[in-house]
Amino acid sequence: MVAAQIAKVLLILLTDRRWAPERMAETGGMPSSHSATVSALCTSTAINYGVESATFAIALVFGIIVIYDATGVRRAAGRHAEILNELLEEFSHLFEESKRPKALKTLLGHTYPQVFVGSGFGIAMGFIVDRLLN
Repeated sequence: MVAAQIAKVLLILLTDRRWAPERMAETGGMPSSHSATVSALCTSTAINYGVESATFAIALVFGIIVIYDATGVRRAAGRHAEILNELLEEFSHLFEESKRPKALKTLLGHTYPQVFVGSGFGIAMGFIVDRLLN
């Protein structure tokens, strides 16, 4: 969700006092745009089709899978990347400068607070967009 990605940049500007537009195209961080997107989808589906519809059930299962992936699988991959980067740093003297592996990206998944805020953001956006369109 573009709004959640913009919120990331604004939060960095407020908390770290730096402009980081590159965060718009990166994963991880506060709020979780993955959680925001699937929460907005579930909210919109619930409003338009009802919580007892098959469409809502599909959206909900999809949302649960995406959020589980963000907090579980991708977060673990980020932690693995941190450990590998530490090992690369420790053994960097074994590589020629031109053949040294680049550091791996570590900000991949989300913490529970990031998912919670992202989900709240998505639910709010689902209601706002529904009001604007109807």
